[in-house]
Amino acid sequence: MATSPVIEAGESNWGIWLQARRLRLALFIGLVESLAVLLGGVGWFIVLAVAAATTVLYIFVGREIRFHLLREIMWIAAASQLIAVIVPVLWEVFRFLAILALVAMAGILLVILLMDRR
Repeated sequence: MATSPVIEAGESNWGIWLQARRLRLALFIGLVESLAVLLGGVGWFIVLAVAAATTVLYIFVGREIRFHLLREIMWIAAASQLIAVIVPVLWEVFRFLAILALVAMAGILLVILLMDRR
């Protein structure tokens, strides 16, 4: 027997559908925007400003809104914008660490070469 979720007051079928898929949608949108930032299609400060605006809007307005569909859309927007900020930051951190590791290896190899007195 198949059961369907009970629709409570203020909820809609679309809102329930979005709620079930909101994390996947936010991750997909965040991935696309992160790639746009990393490939230079979108400016970093624009993404940062939009992420701050959508997050503040969701925190102060979206959590209190009565329309389930709109609340889910605002959650997806805020989450995807935060992902679009986090991914490029992590990219830069890991890139810096990779460069640091290469420089450290080169320094160690130089010391080994200089210590070889044959």
